[in-house]
Amino acid sequence: MRFYIIITIMLLIASCGDGTNGSNSKPAINGTKKNASLPEYSYEIVKAYPHDPKAFTQGLVFRDGFLYESTGELGESSLRKVEIATGKVLHKFDLAREIFAEGLTIMNDKLYQISWRDKTAWEYEIGDFKMLREISYTGEGWGLTTDGTDLIMSDGTHLLKFVDAQTFKTVRSIPVMQDNGKPLYLLNELEWVKGEIWANIWHSEETETGTTQGRLPNIGRPNVIARIDPASGRVTGWIDLAGLSPDDQNDDRESENTLNGIAYDAVGDRIFVTGKNWKKLYEIKVRPK
Repeated sequence: MRFYIIITIMLLIASCGDGTNGSNSKPAINGTKKNASLPEYSYEIVKAYPHDPKAFTQGLVFRDGFLYESTGELGESSLRKVEIATGKVLHKFDLAREIFAEGLTIMNDKLYQISWRDKTAWEYEIGDFKMLREISYTGEGWGLTTDGTDLIMSDGTHLLKFVDAQTFKTVRSIPVMQDNGKPLYLLNELEWVKGEIWANIWHSEETETGTTQGRLPNIGRPNVIARIDPASGRVTGWIDLAGLSPDDQNDDRESENTLNGIAYDAVGDRIFVTGKNWKKLYEIKVRPK
């Protein structure tokens, strides 16, 4: 009898153990599905074009067959109209030497350019770069794009601000979150592509980066573009452009020559990318990885 009692107790213990392990394992499986890695994309180079290696690219936008580019650095900040095939600068407006220019976009046939720490934006005529307005805002300026209704602005944090183009007041803001639940910091140059926001990540190759906000984490992969849902702020995919332009990323070049510049030709469905002081601009096609 004692034998059967011992066997029964052992079976009960085993049964309870199995039930406990089973209840723990099921959420883990479900959690894995919920937290599955986001889609990753690679690229195919359609064509490479010359790019001014002295252009510290901070903003890039396409319109009617030409690229418009904002370049940064103190004493070198400018607004440019560029011929794609040759890289020739067709028209150029130099900002004051104390200005460090940043993002650029086009809305309602007007060019909008922002500055890094000067808390100033400029509105220009697209045809002759005539400055129409100088506008003040709060905080830093990094990247700039538009959804056709508002301007969308990054400031180096994980927030994207939707801004009224007339007043530069923030209409709303969204936190950009990765699939692991962590904020995606250091959002830089922006582009509106087929209803998504595409964002360069400043020094994405590093695991953490020093900024005015302190040490902020980065994603540890070079030249990555984040695809962002403008409604929720969630990252919906990564575009891996590692190795895109090896001549522009040699160890003997300055560390700031990172990928920074996305322009979308909606009519021709073309993507153009370049970087700070890169010698080339690339037309690419994005492919599943």
